[in-house]
Amino acid sequence: MQSAAQSAAEIRAIAQSRVRLELLANLVRKDLKVKYKNSALGFLWSLANPLLYLVVFGLVFGVFLKNGIPDFWVLFMSGLLVWNFFNLSTLSATGSVIGNANLVRKVRFPRVVLPLSSIGFAGVHFLLQLGVLLVVLVAFYRHAFGPQLVLLLPALLVVLLFTGGMALLASSLNVRYRDVEHLLEIALIAWFWLTPIVYSVSLARSELLGRFHNLLWYVYMGNPMTAVVTSMQRAIYRTTTVINTQSKQPYQVLASDGYRFYLKWL
Repeated sequence: MQSAAQSAAEIRAIAQSRVRLELLANLVRKDLKVKYKNSALGFLWSLANPLLYLVVFGLVFGVFLKNGIPDFWVLFMSGLLVWNFFNLSTLSATGSVIGNANLVRKVRFPRVVLPLSSIGFAGVHFLLQLGVLLVVLVAFYRHAFGPQLVLLLPALLVVLLFTGGMALLASSLNVRYRDVEHLLEIALIAWFWLTPIVYSVSLARSELLGRFHNLLWYVYMGNPMTAVVTSMQRAIYRTTTVINTQSKQPYQVLASDGYRFYLKWL
């Protein structure tokens, strides 16, 4: 009888998991349909964002504000796309329970799927935008394709888990404290600049190492998004040291400590 009860419990658990997955998929599908409803270009609008960033930042840092880093657009986009995923997921998830208050009150279902559906929604956009970047890399930066791409797997796993935790935490707190949504918007702006996306991690390293017995450097790298972004950059930009196009001197863009550095912080 005990084994029969265990089997029945396992079957119920599997059935509940399947229901949750189906509900999650339906919510993601609904959000995508609502966003692009009556739109002539549909999903193509999600591809316009990374293309615009490529053009704008390519001009800004390649023509007007030359920083001396060759192919800086690759370094920048490698970090920006994964940041956009985290940013969109967290902000969308924060108001997901409040935004579906009527549904929450009327229908009994696992509430956890609401913030998780926001991650699924942002994840679809991230995959589409990453596909655009890969196509551009094939055309203009084939140097990116090499064994270092293996770093993408742990980086994406970490950002997925961390984003899930942030989404659940923020959506829960926002139910009781409505200011959380507004505070998070401001915090994410500061968070963006504390993450090496527009500048290289080597710049932060040179400024912070040695101060307060390296405490500032450890705090800086303790930011989970710093580890994710630098790992994405190492995986796609590939090169750690370049020849500065202005000074013609070697310049360290990324940590050259090997994969161990990135896996350690991830």
